[in-house]
Amino acid sequence: MSKSPTISFIGAGNMASAIIGGMLDSGFKASNIWASAPDDGHLQSIRKRFGISVTTDNRYCAQQADMVVLAVKPQAMADVCHDIAPIAQNTRPLMVSIAAGLGADTLDEWLGGGLPVVRVMPNTPSLVGKGAAGLFANESVSSAQKEMVQSVFEGIGIAVWVEDEALLHGVTALSGSGPAYFFLMLEALEAAATEAGVNPETARQLAIQTMAGAAEMAAKSEHDPAQLKKNVMSPGGTTEQAVNTFEEGGLRDLVKKAYSAAYKRSEEMAKELAGKE
Repeated sequence: MSKSPTISFIGAGNMASAIIGGMLDSGFKASNIWASAPDDGHLQSIRKRFGISVTTDNRYCAQQADMVVLAVKPQAMADVCHDIAPIAQNTRPLMVSIAAGLGADTLDEWLGGGLPVVRVMPNTPSLVGKGAAGLFANESVSSAQKEMVQSVFEGIGIAVWVEDEALLHGVTALSGSGPAYFFLMLEALEAAATEAGVNPETARQLAIQTMAGAAEMAAKSEHDPAQLKKNVMSPGGTTEQAVNTFEEGGLRDLVKKAYSAAYKRSEEMAKELAGKE
């Protein structure tokens, strides 16, 4: 990979735009970024926004690249991979997929085989620069290529490697689906406060800031979540009563069941998608 690699995005939706924005903020040159998509009108808005090069031709886009980011929906991935496979086999770029469920071996097969492939499981907070991504590389990926992928995804949050591709199911159930879990908690807290008479707008503001503050404390504290929880609780106080109610209601078991359900569905999707060419 060159010192100033060219990175092409096949697909230019919200996640691709978030990644491109993070790359530019991190110092990547717009002149080294390409994007392709079927809708030229959308591409032109992307070009004006970021100053990157665009095309409706996936093959031409892939041909420019040292690294190709496959940012299309899983259901469209087989067709896209088969289309650009001749180019990929000729230029041998690093292939990076942000599609959930599709295994590295399946992607490599669709691309003609023998290519360096990295799978990335990003999440929606990447859209605001607070993403959490799990990354897996097949054996053909070099150390330099891994560093490049990590630098790209650290532009929109944190990026953590896993050694076993199967662990991406766990990442999906944790950080991939996780934002919805916290939105559910936010929704429930807001509703409870509103029913108690707190103005809905006030309830939302306080709930959001409380969640954000708790996350920031957890990120910066030397203590684990159990200790941080204890630090808020006074014997016989309001927090203790609330936490005891959560515990007695089986919150831990419910979270475990929800996580397991997401994990299982991720495994099922991988098998389903691998069989759809």
